[in-house]
Amino acid sequence: MLAGLGNPGREYQLTRHNIGFLFIDHIAGNHGWQVDSLKMQGFYCQGRAWGGQIFLLKPQTYMNRSGECVRSFLDYFKIPPDHLLVLHDDIDLAAGRIKLVARGGAGGHNGIRSIIQHLGTQDFARMKIGIGRPQTGAEERGQPVDQFVLSRFTGDEQLLFDQRKSLVAEASELFIREGIDICMNRINGR
Repeated sequence: MLAGLGNPGREYQLTRHNIGFLFIDHIAGNHGWQVDSLKMQGFYCQGRAWGGQIFLLKPQTYMNRSGECVRSFLDYFKIPPDHLLVLHDDIDLAAGRIKLVARGGAGGHNGIRSIIQHLGTQDFARMKIGIGRPQTGAEERGQPVDQFVLSRFTGDEQLLFDQRKSLVAEASELFIREGIDICMNRINGR
């Protein structure tokens, strides 16, 4: 299962914190799917791709409660946590940088913290998608991180994220076909 993190609602579309939703929609579109079925507080779709049955999920519980939805889906469809890849924003990575990890702590991300809490384990894969930190220019000086992540992409950021869509799709396929270790080896650093 691929789960992209974000916040529901029109006001959060195309914000940095919703980058997981953006890439889940892109992957679905590549297969002609729509992530529009609602179950257990999440929009999802399922289909066959990359040699297996795939679930794409966008929790609708707001970021801080993402674990409720993710846990419900894993339990209902009997998917073990090591078959989960969570796509989420990361302010500690430069905008557009992609980094895959096999496990670990929340790193200050409330959505990941919620998933760890509800699964009772840190042993699930993550695709961290860099959004960078607030710039030090006159407009953004002193901008709190929460305000920054909930702000809309700039035009340059949108172009950058559009360029990264193929790498995110490639990484997702590698995760499904080959597992997280091979995926990390082939994707990290690109």
